[in-house]
Amino acid sequence: MTIEIPPRSGAAFRLNAGQRLRVIDPQGEQVSDMLAFKADDVAEVISSGRSLDYASKLYLTTGDPLYSNRSNVMLRIVEDTVGRHDFLLTPCSKDTFRIIYGDEQPHRGCFGNLAEALEPYGVTPDQIPTAFNIFMNVTVDPATSELKVEPPLSKAGDHILLEAEMDLVVALTACSALQSNNYSFKPIHYVIEG
Repeated sequence: MTIEIPPRSGAAFRLNAGQRLRVIDPQGEQVSDMLAFKADDVAEVISSGRSLDYASKLYLTTGDPLYSNRSNVMLRIVEDTVGRHDFLLTPCSKDTFRIIYGDEQPHRGCFGNLAEALEPYGVTPDQIPTAFNIFMNVTVDPATSELKVEPPLSKAGDHILLEAEMDLVVALTACSALQSNNYSFKPIHYVIEG
């Protein structure tokens, strides 16, 4: 069954070891922030630092594992029709919109959406790490090291398929940041398989 996450919102759910999570961009150019926590110990959480360090590359894709802060594999990328995702930038938040966009009444962003979705699972806002930003296209200038958020490369129907290596609580968003989504907000679809 395909589940829709409406624009600028989020969801959290259980994903058991061996199950697969298919995250789909139904309209194209829409980012989804993803977090994962060990189901029976939410102090174990997805780690961008460890995942990028162990892979020795910035852009993770088919075959790459996503590690926890305890160096355990949480998820493995099984299929990826886009091949460009970000694991550097933090979930957008009220502060993101205030500092970067100058909004006087900022949206709560992915951070707020993730915090609300994860609260029933015992995850507090201070436990929210850098997300695996599915379909987000962040480039790094080799000369200046400047980070630039470019439009996502995902087209309508593109997907990433991840397999759980342990029982997890997973949270996803339909990202709220204009720049990340080529200045429009669209839904994200997901399917739990197995």
